[in-house]
Amino acid sequence: MIRTDIATDPGRTFIIIGSNLTETTVGVSAPGPAGCSTGKSRIFSSATGRARARSALGWIALIAICFLLSDLGEHVGIPAAQLLVSMLVGAALALAGVVRRRLPARANRASQVVVGVLMGSYLAPSALSAATGRALPLIGVTLASIAICVAVAGALTRRTRATGVDTTLGLMPGGSAAIVAYATELGADSRFVAFAQYLRVGVVAASTPLIVAALGRNPGSSHSGRSLSFSHLVASPHQVAGLAMLTATGLLGVGLARRLRLPAPALLGPMFLTAAILWTDLTGGFSPAGSLRDIAFVLVGLEVGLRFDLASVRYLGRMLGYLLGASVAVCLACAGLAWALSALVGMSFTDSYLATTPGGINAILATAASAHADLPVIAAVQSVRLLLVIALTAPIIRAATRWRAFRSQRSAALG
Repeated sequence: MIRTDIATDPGRTFIIIGSNLTETTVGVSAPGPAGCSTGKSRIFSSATGRARARSALGWIALIAICFLLSDLGEHVGIPAAQLLVSMLVGAALALAGVVRRRLPARANRASQVVVGVLMGSYLAPSALSAATGRALPLIGVTLASIAICVAVAGALTRRTRATGVDTTLGLMPGGSAAIVAYATELGADSRFVAFAQYLRVGVVAASTPLIVAALGRNPGSSHSGRSLSFSHLVASPHQVAGLAMLTATGLLGVGLARRLRLPAPALLGPMFLTAAILWTDLTGGFSPAGSLRDIAFVLVGLEVGLRFDLASVRYLGRMLGYLLGASVAVCLACAGLAWALSALVGMSFTDSYLATTPGGINAILATAASAHADLPVIAAVQSVRLLLVIALTAPIIRAATRWRAFRSQRSAALG
């Protein structure tokens, strides 16, 4: 709740506005020498500095709590724990009225930059070289999986009151963190998109090990058993140089994306620039890893969670059955594509199923590794789909918006 206090002293009057995480002095007026107010206002820098320090400490404490809870969630097997746990914590705090502010814009942009570099690292030549001889059918199956998701999203839109933008982004297969991170910039409700994306990720992560085991493989635990550490933040033996390269890539990528007017420049710019750097073999070892990657995902989840209110929770509760059915339908359709892919290129059905599973790339790769599947090919297909999904999402949304506007105008003209 916002609190407003008026305080006076012999020479001045000032107003203090306080909320859960901040308290800021916003105005001061001092009487002139003749007893008339000069009408001038200024900010007390000392009070503002203390308020900003308290606000920063509050956010740091909240992020640290989410980080620790996410690590516990990962140990008990929660899929995408950093995103899901922090989103749930943020939603709980927002619904309880404990936190009434959004995540600071700078922190949100920083998380998008880190996620963008991470997504770009999945597009390295080493990850895609395994698909060289089978590129055409793999790309065809990938495009088919995207088309299936768009079709299911269209059916869901017609069946419910959800918008086409929300359902399309919510069902896009892969790149969940990236899709959620820039959903708002594409005009979508990031709460709906996050709920739908991670519901599907949960379905995929929970069902894939069971399906792989039923197909004759024996996947072990996907948890790496790592401990918390802030000494390894990038995938490089030289941490300082790697962090410097990560920072430079992020800043330059954002700048280039803004000049090119790309959507979500904080995410897409660093992603494409990272991929370009890796393909030209200029340098490497700067993709975020360990705790830095986890903190970026925590920030993405927290940013979404703090947007929740009671109305949105009721709405998503009504949508749960529809979204669960849509997620299962997408998974079954992708299983059909896996069967077609195995027949076309001679892959085992297990490998093709893992390659075409819609979303949860980290969980899928961990399952593939523990099941001794063809990890290079699976990583290549998942990486190609990641690139295509992120590259095609904005054009698909714009085309769908123009088509709906055209149909509305035509219906109005005919009516």
